[in-house]
Amino acid sequence: MSATARPASPPEVFRLRASNYSLLTLRLLSGDVQAVLPALGDQFRRAPGFLRFAPIAIGLDDLGGEQVDFHALIHGLRALEILPIGVVGGSQPLRAAAAGAGLPTLRPSGQRETEVEAPSPVGAPPVNVAPPVMAEPPRPAMPRTMMVTQAVRAGQRIYAQGSDLIIIGSVNAGSEVIADGNIHIYGALRGRAVAGASEDGEARIFAQNFDPELVAISGFYAVREGLSSTPIGRGVQVRLDGEQLRFDPLG
Repeated sequence: MSATARPASPPEVFRLRASNYSLLTLRLLSGDVQAVLPALGDQFRRAPGFLRFAPIAIGLDDLGGEQVDFHALIHGLRALEILPIGVVGGSQPLRAAAAGAGLPTLRPSGQRETEVEAPSPVGAPPVNVAPPVMAEPPRPAMPRTMMVTQAVRAGQRIYAQGSDLIIIGSVNAGSEVIADGNIHIYGALRGRAVAGASEDGEARIFAQNFDPELVAISGFYAVREGLSSTPIGRGVQVRLDGEQLRFDPLG
């Protein structure tokens, strides 16, 4: 009697991964949504396109016992084309209120990307898993640099996560370059440049031809209209001095 053939396993169509990404955090200093949203709108009107459709976390640590209308906050941020994806910090009642509005609590993670196993279907037999093998912790990776060897076109957005960013070419108007470390532009900077995106206040921006829409380091930024005393069109180094951006000529 021939053995019954087992049905073929269905092809794998997805995998779940736990990942760690750097996000900008909008720290709320006031729970008054009707005051926060107009202030945000005023700042972003002075810097068109900055953070447009960018995912951000909402920081709650500075609110104390203040309450927040999270439904109104989410609606207002989306109207400004900002995409809130969760909250960090704050009290348990605040986090619960945020979760009720659809904003989960984000937990920081320093782990590398790992596979996440989906739960087995109901009734499926248990799978025997071998005990974990203890291994030596991996050596820290050497810092890396992301290099872009062509111009950054309008509408492009480039992010160098955990590294410096070198651009051999120009950053055109309407584009955005972001790095957790320094940014070096061997051409014209006419778009937006954000260095120290992971709150690295030591990061700097270097551009051979400085004429940006916006520059920012570790959350502190300046827009084109406020750069009247800066040597536009020349080589410039941007650095953070306390809470002020400094613009030094190169060479």
